[in-house]
Amino acid sequence: MLFPFAPRSIPFSLMLAVLLLLGTAFAGNAQRTTPAQKQVMVVGFDHLSQLYNKTPESDVYGPKKQAELAKLREHLKRFRPDVLMVEAEPREQPQVDSLYALYRAGKLELSSLPTGRSERYQMGFVLAKELNLPAPQCVDYYAATSQSLLTNGDNIAKYNQDLKLMQQLYRPLKRMAQHDSLSLYDFIALCNHLTTVATVHRAQFNTPAWVTDGTFSPTATNTNNLGQVDTAYIGAHYITLLYNRNLKIYSNILRAQRKTNAQRAMVIMGAAHVGVLEGMFAANPDYQVKHASDYLKTNKTKYLQASIAPHAAGTNRPLSGAPGPTSSGQAGK
Repeated sequence: MLFPFAPRSIPFSLMLAVLLLLGTAFAGNAQRTTPAQKQVMVVGFDHLSQLYNKTPESDVYGPKKQAELAKLREHLKRFRPDVLMVEAEPREQPQVDSLYALYRAGKLELSSLPTGRSERYQMGFVLAKELNLPAPQCVDYYAATSQSLLTNGDNIAKYNQDLKLMQQLYRPLKRMAQHDSLSLYDFIALCNHLTTVATVHRAQFNTPAWVTDGTFSPTATNTNNLGQVDTAYIGAHYITLLYNRNLKIYSNILRAQRKTNAQRAMVIMGAAHVGVLEGMFAANPDYQVKHASDYLKTNKTKYLQASIAPHAAGTNRPLSGAPGPTSSGQAGK
């Protein structure tokens, strides 16, 4: 007998129905106590404020580029973020809150701000207002480490090769965007393309490890002091400087997400942060990484092929995809 302990007065069909109901209730409780994965999308920018070169074509305040930014925002809205995060430090949050309140009330023109051209405002403020969201959260950690810090050592040529490839990828795209031969939408879409992300991630977080027995340039910028430099592993120490900043940004994002209880966070950062942050979130079981490239489609990928192909010839490097399990890498300058 399946249930020898059941009273004979209770029909088996009724007993089965009760067990099914109990099972459903327990399953429901289990689902409610297991938190769902939160989604995070890091959108990389070649800083918009640095695009301006005193010509009308390069000015994001101009009507053409404003229309291109509007197209970019419309595509990103499909992610349906419930919080935006920007490249400002947490200590700046009161100032950002105050400025956003004025902007949202129609009492502030972004062009009146010294850095009003930046993506913090052109994307963070404008998109937040359009989506009726609170002020963007500040998640940056300020530290500057120049690409020219690593200039000598064994295998430095290997690093210089990938550094040149990274520069050859970005600089022509930026020039085209400045001269209106490439729209801002397509420019940012290409910045977030998996090929771009993978190429620059390798240049910043992989290839430098080849460089050993060298020294840092005494004149290059580095504000991230992590103690004594082991010159035998000079390239690895260089990677550590970059990674340290991004770990702190990652920690700030986690803190901001907890504070806001957001389920779909959009992080607006310089493109140099995309791959490394995606990798950190991919290793966190509480989060699901959503790639900006899935929302920013472009038919201008021929420009990536033209930039990468001459340098990648003979190296067996793919022109798409990325290192690691996240199918993404590090993009930026």
